[in-house]
Amino acid sequence: MYSFGQMAFVCIMVFIAGLIDSIAGGGGIISIPAYTLTGMPMHCVMGCNKFSSTCGTSFSVARFMANKALDIKIALVSAVGAIIGSGIAAHIVINLSDQFLRTMMVIVLPVISILIILKKDIGQVEGQLMRGIKAVFVSLLIGLSVGFYDGFIGPGTGTIAIFFFSAFMKYDLKTASGNTKILNLSSNISALVSFMISGMVIYQIAIPAAICNIAGNYIGSGLAVKKGSKFIRPVMITVVVMLLGKTFIDFLL
Repeated sequence: MYSFGQMAFVCIMVFIAGLIDSIAGGGGIISIPAYTLTGMPMHCVMGCNKFSSTCGTSFSVARFMANKALDIKIALVSAVGAIIGSGIAAHIVINLSDQFLRTMMVIVLPVISILIILKKDIGQVEGQLMRGIKAVFVSLLIGLSVGFYDGFIGPGTGTIAIFFFSAFMKYDLKTASGNTKILNLSSNISALVSFMISGMVIYQIAIPAAICNIAGNYIGSGLAVKKGSKFIRPVMITVVVMLLGKTFIDFLL
C-alpha cells in the first residue's frame, strides 16, 4: 500500500511531466524519479510510467489532430520506423554493460543539446517543406534513428524527434511536436502491452497518475497549438538543460 502523501506527490509530478512532455518531450525526466521515490521496484516504475504516459499522450495526439497540427502520413511512417529501430536497439543493449550505456549518454546528449541550442532558427524560418517519396524516406529514417536512440539510451527521445522533424523536414515546431506524439504513442503502446502482461503496472498508483498526466498533456498540447514555435523552443531548451544535468549527476554517482 502507498500513502496518500506518496500518491499525491506522484500525481503532481506526473501532471507536470505531462505538461512538459506534450510541449517539447522529456517528461520522463520528471515522472520516472517521482515513481522511483515511492520505493516500488524499478520494473514497476517503468511499467507505471508507460501506463500514465501512454494515456496522457493519447489525449495529446487527439488535441493535435483536432487542430490539424500534425502530418498524419509522415507521423505514421516515422512511427513504424521507431518501432523497428527500438526493437533493434533492444537486442543490442542486452549485451552491453551499464557503464558503457552511461558513458554513451554523456557523449551523445551534449552533442544533441548543442545542436538544439545553437540552431536558433529551428521551426521559425520559412523553408521548403519536404514532400513526396523523399519525405516518406526521411521520415522513416527519423523514426528508425529516434526509435534506436529510445531503445539504446532513452531520455529526451521526444525532444530529439521534434528537432529532427524541424531541422531535416522543415516542419514548424508545432507540427513537429504533433508528429512526435504519434511516434511516441506507437512505441509506448508496444512497450505498455509487455509491462501489463508481465504484471508490472501497479494500478493503485498508475490510474490516478494517468488521470493527472492526461490533464497535463491536455493543457500542454493546447498551449503548444495556440502559441507555436516561440513558446515551444524555450521549453525544449529547458528540457535539454534538465536532461544534461540529470545525466551528468547519474554518471558521477
